[in-house]
Amino acid sequence: MKNKIKKYYFQIKDVIKGLEKIDKPENIIYGVPKGGLMVCAFLRKAKVTMNVEEANLIVDDIVDSGRTKRIFKKTHPNTPFFALIDKEKSKSDYLDFKNHWIVFPWEVAHAASREDSIQENITRILQYIGEDPTREGLVHTPDRVMRMYSEIFRGYNKENFPKISIFKNGSDGLTYDQLITDEGSYHSHCEHHMVPFFGKYYFGYLPALGGNIIGLSKVARIVDFHASRLQIQERLVHDIVEDIWDILSKEKDSPIGMGIVMVGEHLCKTMRGVKKQGRMTTTKLKGAFLTNPSVKAEFLQRCTL
Repeated sequence: MKNKIKKYYFQIKDVIKGLEKIDKPENIIYGVPKGGLMVCAFLRKAKVTMNVEEANLIVDDIVDSGRTKRIFKKTHPNTPFFALIDKEKSKSDYLDFKNHWIVFPWEVAHAASREDSIQENITRILQYIGEDPTREGLVHTPDRVMRMYSEIFRGYNKENFPKISIFKNGSDGLTYDQLITDEGSYHSHCEHHMVPFFGKYYFGYLPALGGNIIGLSKVARIVDFHASRLQIQERLVHDIVEDIWDILSKEKDSPIGMGIVMVGEHLCKTMRGVKKQGRMTTTKLKGAFLTNPSVKAEFLQRCTL
């Protein structure tokens, strides 16, 4: 299933309303190419300059990653920076920006072919590294990469969260009062360099007598879901344990204890930089796995690191 991106089509009236705060005769505005220049076209009272040194205000259409804003804050720290959409802020009068793909009036025609836009960006990356995107082996690469991203980063779409069936402990006539463990493999991507890290995980939990149990195949699906985003391994173990703990605690007693140990090889260290083995181990323990030494020891002994 493809990730569903919520689009918000910014109207011309939205642009004019957003500019009310800065569209004043005393302002001399520099528009950041190219989005900021488009915004400047809607100004009625303020003066527009192509020389940033003359400006008393720098304007852009959107602050997304924040990179452009940081650059201008560094080069022109005394000149205020304004954007119609600032995703560093949680929301505005219009919507929660962080969860939407913003389409400005000057982008409407292009937005209809959003997939083409993504492929064009991948083509530019190929050119940046020195490749020829027109050669036979690369002609269809942008399309393949786009479709691959939709698959391997499916964890951003909450609708892809696996359907989880839980069972009351003892409902099948057998009460589980011992440590249950599982192990498996995982693949994820480092959020710092967007290169893979992968390895093994060791999961275990001690169900409450009046609590719920979960099938081990469901554990693997939850691991895969959380791994299907740009991640750091420290967050990954935390999110997996907290999710499964909450699921098993639904309307029943919480598990007595739970934990996960994750071992990963990080290509951001193996392939680049120091180019040394990038093996990393992270652990998340909860309940008796954290407070009871014997329970903790039994779990860790089962983790064949």
